[in-house]
Amino acid sequence: MSPPAPLGPESGLPARWRPWRRPSPLGGARPTPAQLAAAAEGPVRDDVLPLPDDAQSAGRVRLLIVGINPSPWTTAVNAPFARPGNRFWPSLAAAGILPCTVDASRGLSPADERLLAERGIGIANLVGRTTARAAQLKPAELRAGGQRLARRTAVLRPGAVAIVGITAFRTAFDRPAAVLGRQPAAADDGAPWVPGWPHDVPLWALPNPSGLNAHETADTLAAKWREVWAATGGAPESGRG
Repeated sequence: MSPPAPLGPESGLPARWRPWRRPSPLGGARPTPAQLAAAAEGPVRDDVLPLPDDAQSAGRVRLLIVGINPSPWTTAVNAPFARPGNRFWPSLAAAGILPCTVDASRGLSPADERLLAERGIGIANLVGRTTARAAQLKPAELRAGGQRLARRTAVLRPGAVAIVGITAFRTAFDRPAAVLGRQPAAADDGAPWVPGWPHDVPLWALPNPSGLNAHETADTLAAKWREVWAATGGAPESGRG
């Protein structure tokens, strides 16, 4: 990764900004099978935000990306979408949202953290509980996560929110007919599409980037990410790879 540009007013971050998240407890190593098995009992993964809490990060997040819940690999290295084969990071690079593909399989480096903060990218989850598969979550967990996300969005005020995983989206917001793409502000009957959602924060549903999703590739996901990023006013990066 090339050295990042200096922080300052252009990035919207404090001039003395430093990475604040916990580094991978594995010290840059990939998790062993035993460590993956133990990850379900480990601490909840830290969100990726410019600053340690929502109030401090308010107005500094251009795009908040919301996963379903952490996998054992993600929890083991305290990094989102960390499992090898996940198309998340390659698709962001292919879309021009990031200038390069982040390798999160061993955790996020300080340079990775800085890059995400400068680009205004936040990453959170609907549910904090670690499972091997999202299907192991209970509907009540997803619904509670959707309500919590609406409250957090009202504080963070990101330029847009994108939830990856249409099935989880439908359950979390009790919208079984929801389709991929930008979500409406209101249903046909005039009721809010998502109760409590800030009306001026666009909400998107995108496909799950997991390698288990045979319907998508990094390139097809990238096309969807470009649309979301453009809607936030974000410019593409050069030097993708």
